[in-house]
Amino acid sequence: MIEFIKGEIRDINPTSVVLENNGMGYLLNISVNTFSEIQAAESCMLYVYEAIREDAYVLYGFAQQQEREAFKQLISVSGIGANTARVILSSLNVSELEQAILSENLAVFKNIKGIGAKTAQRLMVELKDKIAKSGIALPANDGINLNTSNQEVRLEALAALQMLGYQTSAANKVLNAILKETPAIKVEALIKSALKML
Repeated sequence: MIEFIKGEIRDINPTSVVLENNGMGYLLNISVNTFSEIQAAESCMLYVYEAIREDAYVLYGFAQQQEREAFKQLISVSGIGANTARVILSSLNVSELEQAILSENLAVFKNIKGIGAKTAQRLMVELKDKIAKSGIALPANDGINLNTSNQEVRLEALAALQMLGYQTSAANKVLNAILKETPAIKVEALIKSALKML
C-alpha cells in the first residue's frame, strides 16, 4: 500500500498532478483544494489513496491527511464514489464539509454535481456520528502559533495516538497544551509526553 509519494511536479492542473519519483511518473487525481496548496511548488508530498478495481488502478493525492480521511469517509457512504467525493472536496474544504454535516445543512450540497437531496441526507446520517465522535478536520490550535515544522510534528504525533486508540479530541487537547509549553519538541518526545497525560 502506498502511504505517500514525494517528488517533483512534472505536470499539474486543477484535477490531476504528475509527480516524478526515482525516474517514475505517478499520475494522481487531486481536488481543487490540494491544487491550490501545491500549484506554485516545484515539488511536494501527497498522501495517497489507491482505488483498485477490476478495470482500473487509480491514485488520488491529498496535500493534507485530513483531506484524505474526509475522502475515505465520503466514499464509505453508499452512492458516493471516488469522483463524487473529489468533487465534494473541491467545492468544500474539510472544515466546511464537517460543519455542513454536523449542522445538517442540505443547502451546501445542492449545487454540487452528483449530489442529490437523498444522497446528501444519507451522507449526513451515516457520517454525523462518526464526525461528532472523532472529527476529521484539523482542529483549532487554541491560540498557538504553529509553524510548518510544528504542524508536521503535531500531525505525526496525532496519527500515532489515533493508531494507539486514543480519541482525536482528547489527543488534540493534550498535544496543544504540550506544544504551547514546548514548541520545539521532537515528535517522539511529544508522543511520550502525551501518553503520560492521556
